[in-house]
Amino acid sequence: MNHIILIGRLTRDPELRHTQSSTAVANFSIAVDRGFKNANGEKETDFINCTAWRKTAELIAQYCTKGKQVAVSGAMQSRKYQDKEGNNRTIYEVLVGNIQFLGSATNTQNTTTDNDNTPYDNQTPPPPSNKGDLPF
Repeated sequence: MNHIILIGRLTRDPELRHTQSSTAVANFSIAVDRGFKNANGEKETDFINCTAWRKTAELIAQYCTKGKQVAVSGAMQSRKYQDKEGNNRTIYEVLVGNIQFLGSATNTQNTTTDNDNTPYDNQTPPPPSNKGDLPF
């Protein structure tokens, strides 16, 4: 079974794109705090890349901005690609099937589910941009 549930905050505004067949795809990342502190007593955070398709992608792009708290569920996937220098790269990301907007009284019950979160034309989103791979 491949199912993941995460709660975190967006590290940047979502990037909404469309495939050649006009299917919406949104890429974003969330910061998820670990449930423990390291040896120095500091909290550690993981930065998780996420991809959503179709209506879910459009809603994320419309309602989410950097810092917004969300709960996402979906499947973890890996993709391989070659960077501009010809190096083989592997990225891991969550293929979002469900998102719930958290963090404010007006949005606590907003949920969207995409039961079939595979692209219509079987294309994959482009590799992440190299605009400073770190979200901070």
